[in-house]
Amino acid sequence: MADILTQLADYARLRVAEKKKVHSFEEVKEAACALPNDHSFPFETALRQEGVSFICECKKASPSKGLIDPEFPYLEIAREYEAAGADAISCLTEPKWFLGSDDYLRNIVSKVSIPVLRKDFTVDPYMIYEAKLLGASAVLLIVAILSEEEIAEGMQIADSLGLSALVEAHDESEVKTAVRAGARILGVNNRNLKDFTVDVHNSIALRDAVPEDVLFVAESGIRTRSDIETLEQGRINGVLIGETLMRAENRKAVLDELKGVNHD
Repeated sequence: MADILTQLADYARLRVAEKKKVHSFEEVKEAACALPNDHSFPFETALRQEGVSFICECKKASPSKGLIDPEFPYLEIAREYEAAGADAISCLTEPKWFLGSDDYLRNIVSKVSIPVLRKDFTVDPYMIYEAKLLGASAVLLIVAILSEEEIAEGMQIADSLGLSALVEAHDESEVKTAVRAGARILGVNNRNLKDFTVDVHNSIALRDAVPEDVLFVAESGIRTRSDIETLEQGRINGVLIGETLMRAENRKAVLDELKGVNHD
């Protein structure tokens, strides 16, 4: 049986093929290119501030954890993140395993002022132009499902649209591919999507393989203030946190705790 990442990528290709029957690649590209471009790259700006930046995720379900929030009041969650001091939001749009939706992204963008990452399994330039139309500030490019040439092309398209590209890797070989392709933001997934094992120290172990001028984001498995302190010492620019916040009764309190905010 193919690992879940392969299945996610294959299904993304099927999704794109179906969407092209409704709106052609040329239609979507033309519409995206006609929109204003914000070449200040707000997602990158959010990650360049001093200290660790927090990307907070809106996620209804995942392949490893199943259904996380049956009700999923995503707009309320997104506004709560912003009010709590999130620097950016990550919104899942993958519909089968993560129960995401393009509508979630479109609606969140209309209700918050912080940048939003379209978290999906980008396998075709169509999805990058589509992300622009949905209002995203950034797209995800995963090294494990793309060639070095596809990553470079994806970043070039994103740049032309005023979008940032978070290039995700899991091991040293993938990190080197991302760096060669010219990634300006490199995310290391601490969860191995092939077997779901998680190791927060994976990010720290790979930090030295990444040039200092490349923004570095640690993703997955980050649960405590101690985890954040460890990552701070490892020169991490940002963290992407999903399940820890999604399961929290009081997201602001948990985010404050992760940030080390003292309420005394």
